[in-house]
Amino acid sequence: MRIVIKVGTTTLTHASGQLNIRRTEALCRIISDIKNMGHEVILVSSGAIGMGVGKLSLKSRPTDIATKQAAAAVGQCELMYTYDKLFSEYHHTVAQMLLTGDDLGAADRHENFKNTLQRLLQLGALPIINENDTVSTDEIKVGDNDTLSAMVAVSAHAQLLILLSDIDGLFTADPHTHPDAKLIPTVHSLDEDILSLAQDSASVLGTGGMKTKLTAARLCMDNGCDMIIANGADPSILYHILQDGDAVCTRFVAHAENA
Repeated sequence: MRIVIKVGTTTLTHASGQLNIRRTEALCRIISDIKNMGHEVILVSSGAIGMGVGKLSLKSRPTDIATKQAAAAVGQCELMYTYDKLFSEYHHTVAQMLLTGDDLGAADRHENFKNTLQRLLQLGALPIINENDTVSTDEIKVGDNDTLSAMVAVSAHAQLLILLSDIDGLFTADPHTHPDAKLIPTVHSLDEDILSLAQDSASVLGTGGMKTKLTAARLCMDNGCDMIIANGADPSILYHILQDGDAVCTRFVAHAENA
């Protein structure tokens, strides 16, 4: 199976912006094991700006473009250094791909991206993709890595996109404020009732939220790719998704005619 795994900032870092070492080590070990099973894996990783905030000892996520891009430049180095070090311990080679909206929107550049991605997978590499926050502007931004990961999944003809977040899935209400909210395990259609459950992000360092996740789900479902929202606090949930089938999560099922 070809799988895209998207990791959010809150999964990779502590609230301070500093790397969550134990969780990141576990994530890399388990993804390495998934590759060893024979799956093809593409990792879409947030965290560059968040890690740059920690590395630069900033008190909060910057709001001006120049400081955001400076934090991204510092944080992306730290992020890829960490991934390269951890994945190499399990004999897997990583490849960095930084994208802007133009790389996915312009036909010739999109084709080049798809060709490079396909060749990396053929060579057994692990592509690690992020938006190029160092140079992107509003005119060429994808905007968030939930949408980016869905676009990557569609471009790669992946069978499954897994969004690892700080929530177990889609609930009947915001579980942070409604303790009686119920998890919705399976979604077959993004009707008005489902779309009304979208919430903006509560994360200080992240940029996504349930609204962007449902946008990603629509893109995947319309293009024959299942999507799962799961909690990345324990990366071993990837085993439960791919092997046991008993994971606590929400699966958005691709439309049969597009599968």
